[in-house]
Amino acid sequence: MVPLFWQAADSQEPPTQALTILADVQQANAVTGVITARGNVQLRYPARQIQASAAQAQYFSREGRIVLSGNVYVLQQGNSLRAETITYLISEAKFVALPAPSRQVEAILMIRDDPNQQILGPVQPQ
Repeated sequence: MVPLFWQAADSQEPPTQALTILADVQQANAVTGVITARGNVQLRYPARQIQASAAQAQYFSREGRIVLSGNVYVLQQGNSLRAETITYLISEAKFVALPAPSRQVEAILMIRDDPNQQILGPVQPQ
């Protein structure tokens, strides 16, 4: 299984930003610094324009990562990822997506076309 790495162009953010996690059940472990959310998980991180849904989310506060699992969908600035498991590395602004067995990761990326750029043009004689 080869993971898909997806990184936002702008990873320079102030050190503290609000992250909201909604779920049917949440647990926080003060010893490990891990917050686990289960059931109808909705994640919102407006500072980086991230919205996500999953069956489960775990926020590893000491490591600065979020692991979403179970039918994960992430949307950021029109770009989207679907996978069984997606890990978000906060300080690197990087997503690592893994598919379910015998499946693939789906990424839909918004590409800006430059109307002045010719992709295929006439061949210049040499």
